[in-house]
Amino acid sequence: MNGKFLNHIRIGQVEDVKAGTGCTVFICEEGMRAGLDVRGGGPASRETQLLNPLMAAEKIHAIMIAGGSAFGLGTANGVMKYLEERKIGFDVGVTRVPLVVQSDIFDLTVGDTFTRPDSEMGYEAAKIAFDSPNYRDGNFGAGCGATVGKIAGMNTCMKSGIGSCELELGELKIAAVVVVNALGDIFDHKTGKQIAGLLTEDKTRLRSTVDYMKANVKIQENKFTSNTTIAVVMTNANFSKPQLCKIAGMAHDGYARSINPVHTSADGDSIYAVSVGNVKADMDLVGTLAAEVVSEAITKAIKQANSAYGFPAASDIIGG
Repeated sequence: MNGKFLNHIRIGQVEDVKAGTGCTVFICEEGMRAGLDVRGGGPASRETQLLNPLMAAEKIHAIMIAGGSAFGLGTANGVMKYLEERKIGFDVGVTRVPLVVQSDIFDLTVGDTFTRPDSEMGYEAAKIAFDSPNYRDGNFGAGCGATVGKIAGMNTCMKSGIGSCELELGELKIAAVVVVNALGDIFDHKTGKQIAGLLTEDKTRLRSTVDYMKANVKIQENKFTSNTTIAVVMTNANFSKPQLCKIAGMAHDGYARSINPVHTSADGDSIYAVSVGNVKADMDLVGTLAAEVVSEAITKAIKQANSAYGFPAASDIIGG
């Protein structure tokens, strides 16, 4: 997937490799209809209530995904500043207010705990999105500090990243970008094979997070701090905010096929669904396809990740 979707959504990524964190922004200057479904118990988010079907906003202008957990939520300020300078946003008479929503992953235990995405990084990502959209799968943007398989702590987890998938069905187009930062294990949805997750103590083989939980039912150390998988599903089909909320909900089936366990109290699992076109399509079909592209994007996030910060990647454990 390149840095644009249908020439409507521009994607910019910035990462601080030394600190092990970064951000990925999705910008639509004319505004995009959007819905959201949150299934995890610990989301770090900003302005997401705008996507409630009862709220007045019909469109938003950007979605930010970043590291830094709640500390990184100021990254959207930089996006707002850049968009306001370009006169993009909701006209309030004296200026234009860009509507920017944000969800963050927890990557504070990966690189430098005290360096997080901030307004300056958000501004840079927005500028890149307009000047030279640069989306890449792997250890980039919000995927820079992503890890998976953390039920036993960071010593036996694996490096993950950000991944994408696109498909076309006639004139219908749909794509997903997913940053995978899960408590659980990751499975290839096509084969059912585990491809990442909890490692053995010697870090040479995969083992089962569910089995570990069963064996340690009374003691789950450090479970509640460090996980969240976030996706943005994009389509050129014409849907309203309530319909997009439903599509986002159906897209969570892709999480369930590829991550186990998923949607726990220790994850902030969230999916955005956005519409930037006028193609007529069945909502249930698009929701079904959304789950497919989400699953495939999760696989890409694992397979395109490289080992970093002392955490092995899938290619180190299972030869890619």
